[in-house]
Amino acid sequence: MTSQSCSSCSGGKGGSAAQAMQDELIKSTLARIRYKLFVMSGKGGVGKSSVAVNIAAALSTMGYRVGILDVDIHGPSVPGLLGIKGQLDVDRGRIIRPKQYAENLSVVSMESLLKDPDQAVLWRGPMKTSAIRQFVADVSWGDLDFLVIDSPPGTGDEHMTVLKTIPDALCVIVTTPQEVSLADVRKAVNFLQYAKAGILGVVENMSGLICPHCREEIELFKKGGGRELAERYGLPFLGAIPLDPATVVASDLGKPVVMLSEETPVKAALMQLARTIVAETEKSLEAAAAQGPVLE
Repeated sequence: MTSQSCSSCSGGKGGSAAQAMQDELIKSTLARIRYKLFVMSGKGGVGKSSVAVNIAAALSTMGYRVGILDVDIHGPSVPGLLGIKGQLDVDRGRIIRPKQYAENLSVVSMESLLKDPDQAVLWRGPMKTSAIRQFVADVSWGDLDFLVIDSPPGTGDEHMTVLKTIPDALCVIVTTPQEVSLADVRKAVNFLQYAKAGILGVVENMSGLICPHCREEIELFKKGGGRELAERYGLPFLGAIPLDPATVVASDLGKPVVMLSEETPVKAALMQLARTIVAETEKSLEAAAAQGPVLE
């Protein structure tokens, strides 16, 4: 993969031709994906990857065809959350087949391209950009209703590459209620506004704690910060997800909470989040159609 990356981003006519061909592959791949959801956060440790995985899994249980693209190059966590091991298969020299997790759910992650999952990826911007473009161009995603893209924390090379490569991506911003998280999310919103990206809305994760004994809610980290931030910026508030011991159990099992048989408050909240996202994406598509074609 790395040798292809170097050749495709090299200068000269050969590099330009290779990039033009890759641009066409990206365009044809994205044309077969109805909605692209870019899940991001301004800060690490807010449960962004867990939210992304459960959104994707919930949508798949609702009958939608879903792919998960993990673009966290240095710290991919999607395979661990899904219990996926082993490398991806490559057909006909370069076409990558996603890992099939469930009937309607397929996954691609950087970790699945490494022989040793504990190996550190020591890449700088151009290599990460090339890898993400290849994740779109060279992966046989097929026809999807949703592609859920899990990103690293912050607003770096990976985020710029995704927004440039997938300009119609709709961003889902994950935060926790505390001010330390909200401060970074405000920077992320500012970044997305500057990049003229589409923001689908805000999710407040770790919103209260569900007591494992009485099942009552405890405001451990306070609540409402995400909703207040969404209202401040005029963004849709997509939902609040509580802390629940079921989340830990699911992570240890390598299974999304929404796919556990037990009915729990966190499962109910995540399923409602998925339904809200479906409604908001449809509204977003309708709004884009109403604007008509953009004239250069």
